[in-house]
Amino acid sequence: MARMPSAERRRQLTEAAIRAMARDGVARTTTRSIAAEAEVSLSVFHYCFDSKQALIESVITTLTDHSVTVVKDALRPTDAPAPTDAPAPTDAPAPGATLEETVAAGFRAYWDHVRAHPDEHMLTYELTQYALRQPGFEHLARRQYELYAEAYADLIEQLRRDMDLRLQVPVSVLARYLAAMTDGLTLNYLVLGDEEAWTDILETVTAHIAGLVRAG
Repeated sequence: MARMPSAERRRQLTEAAIRAMARDGVARTTTRSIAAEAEVSLSVFHYCFDSKQALIESVITTLTDHSVTVVKDALRPTDAPAPTDAPAPTDAPAPGATLEETVAAGFRAYWDHVRAHPDEHMLTYELTQYALRQPGFEHLARRQYELYAEAYADLIEQLRRDMDLRLQVPVSVLARYLAAMTDGLTLNYLVLGDEEAWTDILETVTAHIAGLVRAG
């Protein structure tokens, strides 16, 4: 087995855990099955994670990062330098794009991720329920939703800097509102699978969010 830095090994095991949990469910996924998915020994798993809580927290953080990264890429203006490892955004706002166009680009990027990876998004809800029902894991559910709010706060601050925006509500309030709204819309789509309705709702949400900020 090739040696690799512990941080990279943790990422490898976390991604393997996401695949296994999305396929088999959180409760039925064992450390042994995750090690097998990652094609490493069980001892390597225990070297990287000293508890199941640590693994689940890493899974939650990584799943959040998956969604946030595509949104950040979509919000980056087309004339801005991209990270060397980032794919070129296909739906990024053009230089001089309006606030509505920019917000819509971010939501479309998130929506495309939901459609492309429904199992990952379904897993986020299963992780919440598992953590809330498992004694000693409750803090992970709270951390999960704190991560959502923090991610939106970072995105809002990015937009505020790039577009010189003035907010009608505090960043923390808008961030939690966006987190709650997208959380509900995502679950609604996973249950109903109504893409046309989601598109119509997206236009309404975009207009509403744009109304909560204005150019400086």
